[in-house]
Amino acid sequence: MAMAGAAFVAVPAAGQKADDADTNAIIDQGFNHSQVMRIAQEMTDGLGPRLTNSPAMRRAEQWAIDRFAGWGLANVRREGFEFGRGWEILSVDVRMTAPRPLALTAIPIAWTPSTGGAITAPIVVAPMSKEEHFAEWKGKLAGKIVLVTLPGTGDEPEKAPFRRLGGEDFEKLDAYRQPKYDPDAINKRLERVSFAEKLDAFLKAEGAVAWVRQSYRDGKLVHGEGYNYRVGHTLSLPGVELAAEDYRRLARLAKSGPAPQLSIDSNVRFDDSDTKAYNIIADIPGSDPKAGYVMAGAHFDSWVAGDGATDNAAGSAVVMEAARILKTLGVRPKRTIRFVLWTGEEQGLLGSLAYVDKHLATRPGPTEGEDGNALYYGWPNRYPVTPRPGYGDLKAYFNMDNGSGKLRGVYAEGNVAAVPLLQAWLAPFASMGAGKVVAAPTGGTDHVYMQSVGVPGFQFIQDPLDYGSRTHHSSADTFDHLKADDLRQASVVMAGMLLASANSDKTLPRFPVPSQPAPYDPFQYKDPDQ
Repeated sequence: MAMAGAAFVAVPAAGQKADDADTNAIIDQGFNHSQVMRIAQEMTDGLGPRLTNSPAMRRAEQWAIDRFAGWGLANVRREGFEFGRGWEILSVDVRMTAPRPLALTAIPIAWTPSTGGAITAPIVVAPMSKEEHFAEWKGKLAGKIVLVTLPGTGDEPEKAPFRRLGGEDFEKLDAYRQPKYDPDAINKRLERVSFAEKLDAFLKAEGAVAWVRQSYRDGKLVHGEGYNYRVGHTLSLPGVELAAEDYRRLARLAKSGPAPQLSIDSNVRFDDSDTKAYNIIADIPGSDPKAGYVMAGAHFDSWVAGDGATDNAAGSAVVMEAARILKTLGVRPKRTIRFVLWTGEEQGLLGSLAYVDKHLATRPGPTEGEDGNALYYGWPNRYPVTPRPGYGDLKAYFNMDNGSGKLRGVYAEGNVAAVPLLQAWLAPFASMGAGKVVAAPTGGTDHVYMQSVGVPGFQFIQDPLDYGSRTHHSSADTFDHLKADDLRQASVVMAGMLLASANSDKTLPRFPVPSQPAPYDPFQYKDPDQ
């Protein structure tokens, strides 16, 4: 890709902060010569959704490597870890055939098998969310397409679907939250993650031919998330997700008259050519090999109902654009600046976990054979934490994964000692709306495992826009929901924060290496009904 309007800036001496000329050059390159929307468009319209280990993801990996290398970054590489099966959707057709013909909005559930052609059968509405529910349906499901979600009623939103953050929002976030360690709650979450396989085994034993779940959003949106990607753990029966409106229509018809008949043709394909998933890593080398490195990352993988635009082509494009900006400017930072596109995030932050385990710190207990949900809940709660030789080399990690909204600042993750330095690095961008540092923690994305071993990893605060209300994981997650002004601003702030942290004489204070916490409430009794 051509790099128009390259500007060259003075290189700070080792140990000095990036000066004002550097900041202005970043602003000029990031706003007047931005490539972020071109990068995002190639990633979404061109490459499409990027499910971990899918053929589409393999194409995307090579595309990202070619872009980083074309911009002149160093040590551009794949770093693999064991994951499981590849999978892709070729086509899907779901329709009601009786009591009247009607095309339905549907998506195959990820990593479920093909129907092998159209199958037609009557439905039965049999809500099941726990093993205790199986007994009620024993002997009633043979030859049926089973609707396993409790239908409920229409779910109209009570809040504006598109919004930006205001003063009260930041006040709520800037309040220290005491950590709450509850081993019983952790164990309960771990018990729930294996339910999909138990449900599949029950349905197969009862002679069901397929299963259907309801979308968790109204508005004819579908999502299709599924987690049975591990070799040897593939579900036996085809599964699809129906738009909530279509699902509830079927449920009403089943309640009021003869059971409707469905035709499902789920044409999907597994790819077992390589069971490893790959993070994509590229560097701008530092001038002082003893100074360590700073890093920016975003997850490259997505679900497949849309094109993975706000989740998370937005963050990935910003990380890549920050790399392009800094490389175009010819910076030679004191510390190495590393850029990472994670994979397997949607299955349990698996790419960043693999990086932490390989480069930063280990925890005891088995990881082979556990799925991402079990790892997500279990791994951060295993002790002791054993730092690796490179534990202290990573001085700061910055993550972007909350949609297309502009960056408003940084979550300090309870690291109140880091607030002054984070504020200093953000100060040049306060007039762009990115000056806030708040005490609150945030979770669910790739800084989590770094925080869990005491490494200073941070997530940016972003305007929510319509991320949580509409685009997150959904069929609406397309390029049209990316906001160009916001992504240009995010790229400038990301590049500026990276250069400031790479050249700063000071490094962020760290927590002690985490040790086994005491229960938050030592007198709490376990609730047998939860």
